[in-house]
Amino acid sequence: MKDYILLMHNDAPAGRRASDLAWPPYFAKLREAGAFQGGSAMGDGVCVRQSGSPPKVSEHLGGYIRICAADLEAARALVAGNPVYEAGATVEIRELPRDA
Repeated sequence: MKDYILLMHNDAPAGRRASDLAWPPYFAKLREAGAFQGGSAMGDGVCVRQSGSPPKVSEHLGGYIRICAADLEAARALVAGNPVYEAGATVEIRELPRDA
């Protein structure tokens, strides 16, 4: 199994948003599949660097969910039912490589 992070973008079409009531069933689906490893909404923050001007915080990201899946296609299948995805917004799937 590999670790993945689902990054929820704040880019739903105008007038659409993820339903708060849809989250518990989605999390239950992930738990039943043995895939759920945590997650959270994301609030305000800041980018920092040692020198030079840092970029602005990525305001288009609204939350994340960490999952485990056999491969990228299995992770992609677990996006179905995600309230952000179902509202028409983007869910970015990124592998979290394990250090050797």
